[in-house]
Amino acid sequence: MNRIDASEHYDESSFAGQTPSLLTVIVDTNPRAWAALSHILTLPQAISNILVFINAHLAYGNENQVAVLAAHTQRAVWLYPTPANNTTGHHARRNNHHPRRSSARDVAMTGVDGFGSKPVVTSANKYPQFAKIESSILASLRSLIDDTTDSQLDDPNTLLSGAVSMALSYIHKTSLAFEPPKTSQDAADPKTAPSTTPSQPNMHARILVLSVSPSSPSQYITTMNAVFAASHARIPIDTLALYSAPTFLQQAAFITGGTFLSATPTPTPTPTTTSTSNNNNNNSSISASPRGSTPGLLTHLLFGLLADASARAALVAPSMDSVDFRAACFCHRNVVDTGFVCSICLSIFCHVPQDGVCATCETKLALGNYGARPAVVARRRKKKGKKGGRDSVGGVGVNGNGAREETGSAAGTPGPG
Repeated sequence: MNRIDASEHYDESSFAGQTPSLLTVIVDTNPRAWAALSHILTLPQAISNILVFINAHLAYGNENQVAVLAAHTQRAVWLYPTPANNTTGHHARRNNHHPRRSSARDVAMTGVDGFGSKPVVTSANKYPQFAKIESSILASLRSLIDDTTDSQLDDPNTLLSGAVSMALSYIHKTSLAFEPPKTSQDAADPKTAPSTTPSQPNMHARILVLSVSPSSPSQYITTMNAVFAASHARIPIDTLALYSAPTFLQQAAFITGGTFLSATPTPTPTPTTTSTSNNNNNNSSISASPRGSTPGLLTHLLFGLLADASARAALVAPSMDSVDFRAACFCHRNVVDTGFVCSICLSIFCHVPQDGVCATCETKLALGNYGARPAVVARRRKKKGKKGGRDSVGGVGVNGNGAREETGSAAGTPGPG
């Protein structure tokens, strides 16, 4: 019977041990960048597409999890899950607490297991977990916008390095919960002896950055440190650029094995009807006015960034045509094409350090003759022969014949015999 209905081909044990996948989304909430993009795409439209993408990730597996951060100006804030002792919002202004001042101890996160979270009113038309995540993200984002000061509006830089560092810390903390219990390892006991075969990962984790602002050269060192830490932990960093091509995020996707996509929305004409009167006849004309639209944004999210690292091995992932490998100098924080690298600490400078001393590690560098003026060698003059002589070039001999050309040999040409 099993051969007839092909029941023997199905192994139920493979469905029981599904590896959970953690998706950490970092949303660039720079007010200046979204203001420049408002005529094409607004922040609420982007958030609605992100929520659909998050719901698709959660529906892909029962063990999948999600975390959302906001990379704002001068700080990075959790949108989901939110800290239990969150001091942002109206409570921070009431207690005169700065949002960046927090305790050094570990912060309990709410919203993952339901403890400490506020009750969410849901309907029968929406999955309760989807409604819970949506309400938490929207409430935290509204609180972040309300707490934005005028000084933060004038800052064009986004604290992306801090958001990536917080995402890596949360991923590491979450992965510890999926590790098997540790037992004593005795080499004599085969049951507790360490295995030489590589074990399967207990969780698939990745980071998705939704970028709308260019890379800040002042955060080059901190961003690259976080990127190399993600590469060491085998955590890919995916990037979806909506307005510009951030240089450092291109390098992050290349180093960590992630995916870099550029989905710049384009304005679409919206027909508007206007009436004109001509000889008592009403003629309607249609004029096009630009309006913000999101063509391809959700398509890029679902078809290009939904699959995790294990699923991409069986798919054809989108690749980058070229990668901008330019770096920022350590002296002026400028992105340079050609610079000088310290051989000890690998610091990059746009010009030779003063007195040949590295400003980072204070090492005296051997520059040799670099910067010295080249030596000018006098040109050697060519000797001229006597005019009218037999051996002179172009001279006239005794019999009126032209002198033979010098061959440069002391011996003459041998004759026959």
